Amino acid sequence: MKRTRVKQLFLNKESFEKQEITICGWVRTNRSQAQFGFLNVNDGSFFDSLQVVYDNKLVNFEEVSKYRVGSSVEVTGIVVLTPEMKQPLELHAKSIKLLGDCPETYPIQPKRHTREFLREVAHLRPRTNLFSAVFRIRSVAAYAVHTYFQERGYVYVNTPLITCADCEGSDQMFKITTLNMNELPLNENGEVDYSKDLFGKQAFITGSGQLQGETFAMAFADIYTFGPTFRTENSNTKTHANEFWMIEPEMAFCDLEGLMDIEEEMLKFVVKYVLEHCSEEINFCDQFVEKGLKQKITSLLSSEFKRITHHDVITILKEAKVKWEFEPEYGEDIAKEHEKYITEYFNGPVFITDWPKDIKAYYMKLNPDGKTVAAVDLVVPQAGELMGGSQREENLDKLIERMDQLGVDKKEEKLDVLLKRMKELGMEEEGMEWYLNLRKFGGCYHSGFGMGFERLIMYLTGVENIRDVIPYPRTPKNCEY
Repeated sequence: MKRTRVKQLFLNKESFEKQEITICGWVRTNRSQAQFGFLNVNDGSFFDSLQVVYDNKLVNFEEVSKYRVGSSVEVTGIVVLTPEMKQPLELHAKSIKLLGDCPETYPIQPKRHTREFLREVAHLRPRTNLFSAVFRIRSVAAYAVHTYFQERGYVYVNTPLITCADCEGSDQMFKITTLNMNELPLNENGEVDYSKDLFGKQAFITGSGQLQGETFAMAFADIYTFGPTFRTENSNTKTHANEFWMIEPEMAFCDLEGLMDIEEEMLKFVVKYVLEHCSEEINFCDQFVEKGLKQKITSLLSSEFKRITHHDVITILKEAKVKWEFEPEYGEDIAKEHEKYITEYFNGPVFITDWPKDIKAYYMKLNPDGKTVAAVDLVVPQAGELMGGSQREENLDKLIERMDQLGVDKKEEKLDVLLKRMKELGMEEEGMEWYLNLRKFGGCYHSGFGMGFERLIMYLTGVENIRDVIPYPRTPKNCEY
């Protein structure tokens, strides 16, 4: 038996007209009458389902008329084009075979379910229209990300998930061990003796592949990582999860301006690709998830991304005649309400640059003012922050210039500047020598950014909760399936 995919039918319907084919799929609805009936069958290959028409000429007509929602079936029939109807084609059944029955207790019935309920049956929710659209868009968007970088010569790097060094700091990372938690070995100071552990030291699940990615950028110039990352943040917001996917490119010989060019180009490429390859899914989300979604993401393609410093953003916020929940302040982070105001103020995406060094990571390049770093966040309408990046501290001439400020007078100690900066931000220098050596052995100016993949899918679908754009969400007190 050669199975025809429903997607093939919809995309090449003229070539299938009056042809006998066989499809397999799951029953979405079954409307049976005395002499005939209609099965709505979805095989997972296409967002839309195929209407199957059956009548009492079938030897098992009575049985078919009782097939329940959720059952899997094999249907052989003749393709009939129906341009005058709501659906462009239908299949007139010659035989219908039940492959897998489904009881009446099947929870995904043809009615609207709340997203909270569907999270409780996450193993079944891909069978609904909403999650069929969301996860198909997620799949296509992932392919678009790889396509963008591969077509431009970037090397895809698989950075480790188990690490002893991470740019987020150990307080943000999950600890892993093979030690017996009920009989932990202790050293002479009463602390856990990690030399007895599998790796001979404390190990973590990564919060970012950036540091290892930088090492490959110093060999291949342009690289990217795309994989799962983990954070221990005990946050129950709609935009945070403890496991999520990150896209993290690193580019040698690239400054902050070049970085923003790449961020803008990549985002527009992915949005355009999804619009072209997921038109049915985008139309569904536009109609049932977020009114105006299609116009929102389409307008991004022609938008000019504004570039403005953090200092000037705070000035605009302070001068705004708005009663803020969190008062904007120079030298401090900005809140969601501030991001929303700024994107509305400029009527489009905004790059916020040159952030206060005390609220940004140690690896970001210090600006000449000594107070800010060459960092950038991209905020977009409705979604807020979508990407964050920076020019990295290359630690050659610039670090030497900073020695005087920090009282370092020996040329051999230029790496001490970066070590001091790491200590200020609570980073452990032990085990980081390899990262520091990148600045010592042929270092160069380079930049990179990170984009949370789920944030991107939320933006593309209009879905407001990160729990609904990842197959099995991992959030505080939730680790099901």
